[in-house]
Amino acid sequence: MELLTIGAFARRARLTPKALRIYADLGLLAPAAVDAESGYRFYYPDQLDRARLVAELRRVGMPLARIREVVDLPPDAGAEAIKAYWAGVEAQTAARGATAAFLVDVLTGRGKIMSVLNLRYAARTDAGHGRPNNDDFAYAGDGLLAVADGVRGHTGAAETAVGTLSTRPGLDLSDLAALAAAANEAVCGSKQITTLTALIFDESRVGLLHIGDTRAYLLRQGVLARLTQDHSYVQQLIDEGSLTAAEAAVHPQRALLVRALGADWAADLSLRTAIAGDRYLLCSDGLWTVVGDDKLHDALAAGGDPEQTVRRLADLAVAAGAPDDVAIVVADAV
Repeated sequence: MELLTIGAFARRARLTPKALRIYADLGLLAPAAVDAESGYRFYYPDQLDRARLVAELRRVGMPLARIREVVDLPPDAGAEAIKAYWAGVEAQTAARGATAAFLVDVLTGRGKIMSVLNLRYAARTDAGHGRPNNDDFAYAGDGLLAVADGVRGHTGAAETAVGTLSTRPGLDLSDLAALAAAANEAVCGSKQITTLTALIFDESRVGLLHIGDTRAYLLRQGVLARLTQDHSYVQQLIDEGSLTAAEAAVHPQRALLVRALGADWAADLSLRTAIAGDRYLLCSDGLWTVVGDDKLHDALAAGGDPEQTVRRLADLAVAAGAPDDVAIVVADAV
């Protein structure tokens, strides 16, 4: 079969040579041959269908790691995977559209953001199966929700970080960076390391402070969204497209952090608007690594008050073997 140069193949596939090199490095589309002296790449014409599929999936916004899974599936399974991905996109878009319409009503005088939100909340921690100590900590109060996960052997670091916030009078959303610095200073003073994810409420405003791989989720109008990005080695590999989420779940270095209080502590800081009906989940990796997003959604959407919900989530972790400590906070904005 006649080989195509990388330039000719790129034109027919509606891709760039640079994109083809990236896809080759990720194992998505390997060249048929590489010149030993020049390093120039060649492709078979019958590779065009796969290349075009990759190109079109990128155009609909599918991440490279997800594409790598889809293109190797049988056609029927691949079609179902694409349908499932797009259903998720549509659900998220619908939720954002509803929020945008709500804000338009607010700004045009037809609606009103609540000036004061009350929180109903519950918190729970459990030691993992066979663990001698519980290094996780969870806190829920009227203006603060927080979870932290101390690095193994650093018992007390999580409580130190959260305690810095919970005992600080008048948490100020205008300077989340100062709050993060205070928490880091307290942890450094004890020569320990921990993650920290906290939501700070001021009427309808919510400040998010996050570092590490503890997580915050929001269930709004039936759609579950993750509010945080893991600061972990495997998440970096996923973002680069060199690792899938499934591969990350069993990677030997999946617990390796690239940011934490007491070490490289640059925190993610953001402000959000809360609306009545929001349900928040904060948790350590002892929950989310063994209970997938679908089950988290179902548990949060199943109804019941926050106390019932944290028990339901803890039971799911136990049923999955609870190999790690678990910290859970659930709160409803009412």
